[in-house]
Amino acid sequence: MFGKKPKTTEVKTSQKKKELRKLVKKKQYDDALKIGAEILKKVPEENDVLFIIGGIYYMKNQYQTAISYFEKSLKIGSYDTDVLILKANAHHFLGQSKQAISCCNKIKEIDPKNKAVSELLSKINTTN
Repeated sequence: MFGKKPKTTEVKTSQKKKELRKLVKKKQYDDALKIGAEILKKVPEENDVLFIIGGIYYMKNQYQTAISYFEKSLKIGSYDTDVLILKANAHHFLGQSKQAISCCNKIKEIDPKNKAVSELLSKINTTN
């Protein structure tokens, strides 16, 4: 009567996301990856979870895997500068300067004063 009740899957997903965040805070990344995978099986376009899982792989230096999650996240929110800077850094660490610069250029369009972009571009220019 006063609005629709959340679906059971929405409630479960919300609870799982809370659990995921707690695990990340505790740095229990392997368990967090399992929970994240469960959530994405049910809701593949769960942008927060895509970002979190990508971030975990990034921290584990598994940059190529991280990039695949960041790309999925950017299909949903193409103007997310946090995702773009991590993706740019991952490309940089893999020696993929063109892709890193491409991400940086997109960030500069969205946020011209972004300091992280300036720093990354100067790193890229010194390594090339």
